[in-house]
Amino acid sequence: MSLKYVMEVYELMDSLHVTGEDVKNFLWGVNSNSQVEVKTVEGDEGSTDFVKITIPGENGKSKGGDAPTLGIIGRLGGIGARPELKGFVSDGDGALSCISAAAKLLDMQNKGDTLNGDIILTTHICPTAPTLPHDPVPFMNSPVDILTMNKHEVTKEMDGILSIDTTKGNMITNHRGFALTPTIKEGYILKVSDDLLHIYTQSSGILPVTMPITMQDITPYGNGVYHVNSILQPSVATSSPVVGVAITTETAVAGCGTGATHLVDVEQAVRFVIEVAKLFGENKCSFYDKKEFTRLESLYGKMTQLQTPGKKEVIK
Repeated sequence: MSLKYVMEVYELMDSLHVTGEDVKNFLWGVNSNSQVEVKTVEGDEGSTDFVKITIPGENGKSKGGDAPTLGIIGRLGGIGARPELKGFVSDGDGALSCISAAAKLLDMQNKGDTLNGDIILTTHICPTAPTLPHDPVPFMNSPVDILTMNKHEVTKEMDGILSIDTTKGNMITNHRGFALTPTIKEGYILKVSDDLLHIYTQSSGILPVTMPITMQDITPYGNGVYHVNSILQPSVATSSPVVGVAITTETAVAGCGTGATHLVDVEQAVRFVIEVAKLFGENKCSFYDKKEFTRLESLYGKMTQLQTPGKKEVIK
């Protein structure tokens, strides 16, 4: 039952004192064979604990197999904005989803359900992150920059990536639950995956909800253009396909808002990524059409320049 772990992880994370080591110990309590790494990284505005969980599959690459590896990234600035605000912030839903999914997958292994491919889950734990002005509602900032996040959260082993991020601070997707973005690969915004849409309908029991993405959103932070949020920032650091799993609301909710986490919505996203993990490792879930991607590049060339900071401005 995923909701059990969402509730337990929420209670763990809703604390000024929570650390990556606490998360590690929690996951060890679920499965004593858990492979969990924690690394504390200092930034300009504090520190955060990066957490990486590796769940080997029966035919996973970590065991010498050839099943594809799924990456699940919990994207966020921080789980708290203390001392400015008290409590768990809306922005923390990405980390909450990621760790809850890890707990459920580890529990599945306890019960004999080991998936075919490896799963790598990454996120970071920071209960004292700064905030940042943004329109229409304030963003959560982070003690470390986006390049540092990508360095610790995106790994070369990931053959496909689901990036879970609170995406409530906009008036674009007005739905309470979660939404899927189109697939992003090497600077191309591709069509929404039919396989992922089908899994959405099966796991949620409703028609799929999608979130529109612009060229700005898939470029690196720091280039001076508008980004809806950081949900697709992992796409600038990999050649693997990336899909955003956006936890959404009907109204614009600030990332630094407290009391704004809906555990049932988070649980929906957790169940979705677990169902994707089952099929991805079996080569039964594709994020994009490989032939069509090759066709696009042959017609229009590479778009990898969109994964870079771009040309330097010339000051006259």
